[in-house]
Amino acid sequence: MKSSKKVLACVLSATTVLSMASCGAQTADNENSSITVDVWAWEPALTPVAEKFQEKYPNIKIKISNVGTAGKEYTNITNALQAGSGAPDIAQIEYFAIPEFVLQDALMDLSRFGADKYADFYTAGPWNAVTYGGGIHGLPMDSGPDAFFYNKEVFEKAGVDSIPQTWDDFYEVAKKVRAQGSYLAADAANPAIMEVWLWAAGAEPVKVDGEKITINYAGDSIAQKYYVLLQKMIDEDLIDTKLTGFTDDWYKALNNGDLAGMTSGAWMASMLKGGVDQGAGKWRVALMPQISSSTHGNGEDGGSSLAILKTSKKADAAYKFIEFAGHEREGINIRMDKGQFPADVKTMSDNDFLTKIDPYFGDQKYQDVLVEGANNVGKQWQFLPYEVYARNIYGDYIGKALSGEITVQEAIEQWQNALIEHGKQEGFNVVVS
Repeated sequence: MKSSKKVLACVLSATTVLSMASCGAQTADNENSSITVDVWAWEPALTPVAEKFQEKYPNIKIKISNVGTAGKEYTNITNALQAGSGAPDIAQIEYFAIPEFVLQDALMDLSRFGADKYADFYTAGPWNAVTYGGGIHGLPMDSGPDAFFYNKEVFEKAGVDSIPQTWDDFYEVAKKVRAQGSYLAADAANPAIMEVWLWAAGAEPVKVDGEKITINYAGDSIAQKYYVLLQKMIDEDLIDTKLTGFTDDWYKALNNGDLAGMTSGAWMASMLKGGVDQGAGKWRVALMPQISSSTHGNGEDGGSSLAILKTSKKADAAYKFIEFAGHEREGINIRMDKGQFPADVKTMSDNDFLTKIDPYFGDQKYQDVLVEGANNVGKQWQFLPYEVYARNIYGDYIGKALSGEITVQEAIEQWQNALIEHGKQEGFNVVVS
């Protein structure tokens, strides 16, 4: 793999199609030929989008393959790129992962297709993410402002009559729910959950300034308060430390009420509707619990783009599809009707979207809750340029805390040390605040 600095320099200098070619871009395909575009994605709502697209462009076949969710897909992409074959034309890439693929010089700059004119079409967060390091590295599909999803039926059985507003409230509700036989949280080894709680509370554990990276996960005073909360939840068996998200057991627990709550990105609404049939009418959506009653913060969990790999020889056809899925109204509406949360300004402010009731969520107008959450997302948060790596190794350290071998604080300190060492190996100037 090229060194991070050399790759980034190549990306930042890519101001024309010719200079993009010098960084490894492929030539475009013949748009009049019959062609198959390979897409790696895990989002179910892309399938009906592809079907509608193929009606409009019958000479372009969209082949969608789910080679794994998030990190598993990214590993497969990296392996294919290193092998020199087998990579898709298009990949679903979450916003946090874009910097890592930019550093690999893996993503095509979509400015050549006119995507640089779309800045005002998308909300600020997703657009800032796809434009990391200069250039347009993908088109936003959705966004993931975090929310608190909870099973109202279980809450009522547990005697919970109000939604937790603060971290202290969350802890107290978790005790009541556990006494009833259920858990209010799970998947403790998921780094996205940890990060979004810190983000919502206003923590700044990472600061990136060119080649200088400041890491302070272990010492950030706000972050340390979250580690105390998580430690208490683990010690008192208030979080299911053995349940992993999106497994069969996880879906079973959501269906039968053993797992009665979670904080997750807005996209979780569609996941519940599509995979938790027995929860229909029981689940509700609320804003994230706050570190204190005086704060109104939030973070982003997920949200994805569709990016074209530089190794693709079918760039023109590939771009037609991602533009249809992420920019054309017909494609966007299909995905929104399936429960996805928008990344474009128009949908986010549409009255029909905001006031639509959903029987799955007890006829709650839950989209307005999610939009409020989107408006609360803090602007202070920064991801590491090697965020995919950071998340991949998080479980190696936090897992020891979940088993009681070390404390959460100690696990974070060990994880941070590994992140510092990796950053230095990648050529960054990494310091601890």
